[in-house]
Amino acid sequence: MNFDLGPDQRDAAAGARDFYRGQASPAAARAALEGGPVQPGYEALADVGFLGIPVPEAAGGGGGSLLDLAVVAEQGGAVLAGPSLVPAARAAVLLADVPDLAAQLADGSARFAVLDGPVTGSSPSIDAAGATLFLGLDDGALVVGEGEATPGRPLDATRGLASVRLTSRRVLAEDAGQLWARARQVAAVVLAAEDLGAADAAVQMAVGYAQQREAFGRRIGSYQAVKHMLVDAWVGVDQLRSLVWWAAWAADAAPDELPLAASAARAHAAEVLERAAETCIQVHGGIGFTWEHDAHLYWRRAKVDRLLLGDAAEHLDAVARLAVAGALG
Repeated sequence: MNFDLGPDQRDAAAGARDFYRGQASPAAARAALEGGPVQPGYEALADVGFLGIPVPEAAGGGGGSLLDLAVVAEQGGAVLAGPSLVPAARAAVLLADVPDLAAQLADGSARFAVLDGPVTGSSPSIDAAGATLFLGLDDGALVVGEGEATPGRPLDATRGLASVRLTSRRVLAEDAGQLWARARQVAAVVLAAEDLGAADAAVQMAVGYAQQREAFGRRIGSYQAVKHMLVDAWVGVDQLRSLVWWAAWAADAAPDELPLAASAARAHAAEVLERAAETCIQVHGGIGFTWEHDAHLYWRRAKVDRLLLGDAAEHLDAVARLAVAGALG
């Protein structure tokens, strides 16, 4: 059995890496905190086709798998790009039977956000700040409409968090609880993929510094305490990569495994990114604790993402319940 990515996914990852590195960077994430535009921006993601990856070809999308989207999302996470691909992944599931709206998602003519919490006043939701149409669950029904978004003071401006109150609504499907749950699981996988990219980048930043910085006549990477911190962070990233690939594969190939796999990936991603960001800060020492260094941008992403789409405790509880119920059998 092959547990590695296929040639198509590797090519997609390489292309996404080139795109994101040319369009976004931690410097752009820093500028966004001062009111600058989020990079690469919604239009660029639509033009390059990333928003349409999970949308069926019949609706003008790429007809790709969740794994195709996850390997792209990982590259966006590495440079703290925005907007996120999480809303597109989630909306594509919710709009699978609404081809006219799915087409608008794919070509970028409508900017979708998916609301967490009541549609009369949602919890802060990813990329709701700049959205034009909102999807929500209202008394079990899937609805879409316009709304009033209220952003807060951002800890990570690239996430576009805002609370929303719908000002209009159109029912797309009654009794949509199961569809909503699946869309949230898919979103959790893509968020974990973005966090994987960010955690990997933070660890690489720390390793690069440890190989250059000298203290007491030796490179700090030669000290055992520093080595152990970096190895622990790297092991977490490697384990998370396996979980993300499994969860993304399961969405299409083994859907019964998706609830367990998605929660496992999401819970581990929250812990791994936080550890990677904090390790990066600690290895850099004094400069790492300043706002002038990029390390704090990854720390900001970690602190925000660990509370999105449910925290680690919620997802670990889901893993435990599913395991006891025989999901691993």
